[in-house]
Amino acid sequence: MYAFPIALFLLVVVFIAKTFKIVPQQNAWVVERLGRFHAVLQPGLNIVIPFIDRIAYKHSLKEVPLDVPSQICITRDNTQLQVDGILYFQVMNPEQASYGTSDYLLAITQLAQTTLRSVIGKLELDKTFEERDDINRAVVSALDEAATSWGVKVLRYEIKDLTPPKEILHSMQQQITAEREKRARIAQSEGVRQEQINLANGQREAAIQRSQGDMQAAINESEGEKQAAINRATGEAEAIRLIATANAEAIARIAAAIGHDGGIEAVNLKVAEQYVAAFANLAKEGNTVLLPQNVGDVAGLVATAMNVVKSAKTG
Repeated sequence: MYAFPIALFLLVVVFIAKTFKIVPQQNAWVVERLGRFHAVLQPGLNIVIPFIDRIAYKHSLKEVPLDVPSQICITRDNTQLQVDGILYFQVMNPEQASYGTSDYLLAITQLAQTTLRSVIGKLELDKTFEERDDINRAVVSALDEAATSWGVKVLRYEIKDLTPPKEILHSMQQQITAEREKRARIAQSEGVRQEQINLANGQREAAIQRSQGDMQAAINESEGEKQAAINRATGEAEAIRLIATANAEAIARIAAAIGHDGGIEAVNLKVAEQYVAAFANLAKEGNTVLLPQNVGDVAGLVATAMNVVKSAKTG
């Protein structure tokens, strides 16, 4: 008696549950009607026909990180590298993501691996470490072009690890150590060279300063000698002038004295005294004495000298 109402109630509940669909934000549900694509349900409350429409695919429209499994890649110089990375993509067209490929996640992963092997195969080992950004861009470009038909937008790809074999890694470490030692030796030699340059510059500057000091001292010394010579010459000239003036004054006074009374007698006396003194000095200074023929004729000598004086006076 109560079985029919209960069954009817349950049928109504199931019908309502299948009729009203609530789609979360940043999600898209693909609806098929009788096995064919019908519509894409947008976020919010949606109404479908129970038992005729069904939710075939549910897609998240958020950016999704996809881990690309590690793989072995061979470089251009035949070196094996173990590479793994991470891929970021976003579903842009839910319909194409549902029907463009059976599994777009697997398709993107496989394509990322094959593209990565192709890109690394064109590079040498050292370049793979230097050009990681170029490798990432090349993978994104290839994936984005192929994933357009799958309704997926590849946003970016990042290499997580590039691991060479242990032997290559050991050789690289030795090379890095050698390069660091080389740079250290170069830096040390540059320091020594700069030190020698600084010392040479200092010595050159000191020599220049010393030579300038010596030159200045020589100039000062020559200036001093010049001034001293000038002073000596000036002094000698002044002394000669003073002597000449004194002699002139003495001669003038003698001449004046001769003109006075008793002047001639004074001159006679003076000449006689000098004559006697001169012969006395000759006797003191040398062993040989030169005497006139008539030593006692002093009066005659004086008379001769006075005649010279008189003639000079009258003239």
